[in-house]
Amino acid sequence: MTTLLHISASPRGEASESLSIARTFLDAYRVSHPGHRVEEFDLWDGTLPAFGPDAVAAKMAVFAGQEPTGAAWDAVTGTFDRFAAADAYLFSVPMWNAGVPYVLKQFIDVVSQPGLVFGFDPERGYSGLLKGKKAAVVYTSAVYGDGRDPAFGTDFQRPFFGGWLRWAGITDVVEVEFRPDLVAADVEQRREQAHEDAASAAESF
Repeated sequence: MTTLLHISASPRGEASESLSIARTFLDAYRVSHPGHRVEEFDLWDGTLPAFGPDAVAAKMAVFAGQEPTGAAWDAVTGTFDRFAAADAYLFSVPMWNAGVPYVLKQFIDVVSQPGLVFGFDPERGYSGLLKGKKAAVVYTSAVYGDGRDPAFGTDFQRPFFGGWLRWAGITDVVEVEFRPDLVAADVEQRREQAHEDAASAAESF
């Protein structure tokens, strides 16, 4: 059975614009794909492990050709297995300080391991190992918007996260954005369009 995993990086619950748009996507997806399974991974639910000294040591052991061991590595591989078990992904990604929430960066640092998310060759460089998967990404920001004056911020959100997806091997990506969602004269129109875009993307995803 095809599984879609929704990975949420917003802690704002019902107040979250990215989560609201993601729910619209999921509602339309369930209607269009009744035989598919939808699972949720709230990055704020306390199950995401830290990536500290023990986990880093295990990662470097892999690079050295050794077998990593220990509880920290078990937590890393358990999180990766949960992630990799899905066939497709929906990410809800609000902008924090021009970039992504730190918990999403933590998730990336946990799962991005040699032999799991990427391979590496000294002559050819990195290769993404998450082949045959696709992703939908909901990007929101309160103040930043494409084409706005630099005084309204800079976008390190989409370049970083989109770059990570491609680096990991996920090249089939659809994006839905609501930016800005706070300081614009046409916020309500932008919000409505974002929800319409999400529903449309889900139907053909």
